[in-house]
Amino acid sequence: MASGLHIVVMGVSGSGKSTVGELISERLGLPYRDGDDLHPQANIDKMSQGSPLTDEDRWPWLEKVGDWLAERPEGGIIGCSALKRSYRDRIRAVAPDAVFIHVHGDYDLLYSRMETRPGHFMPASLLDSQMATLEQLDEDEQGAVFDVAQPPATVADNAVSWINSQQSN
Repeated sequence: MASGLHIVVMGVSGSGKSTVGELISERLGLPYRDGDDLHPQANIDKMSQGSPLTDEDRWPWLEKVGDWLAERPEGGIIGCSALKRSYRDRIRAVAPDAVFIHVHGDYDLLYSRMETRPGHFMPASLLDSQMATLEQLDEDEQGAVFDVAQPPATVADNAVSWINSQQSN
């Protein structure tokens, strides 16, 4: 078990945050939570109608994401878009040791995933706004980017290898 690790699996919708997060959870023996479950209903309704969230919509949700991590001193993994540096900073304000596993891929791949996934509130039409909002991890942020063109198990294995390499530094 990887005790004390606080990991955010980040990326735009359709990048596989939940799938990869659950696989990392299994490999590290840490609890996983889908950050979408922490959205207030008003945010879900807004996105379901095809409207992107504003920063003001996101702040309380991002604080809940950080709270969920901070409430787990034994460690935990949460899926959260965390698209902007300011959003990641908001999470780190509550969970300062959070590391970010950015799952990312080609636009066409992500769009096709969004179009074919059943029962998710986020329509594919919002991918453009998410891609426009996305700010890559800065050099001073603890995290790494993983290509989701690979199978989810490979992405998770690569992420766990990276996490383990960071632990030994």
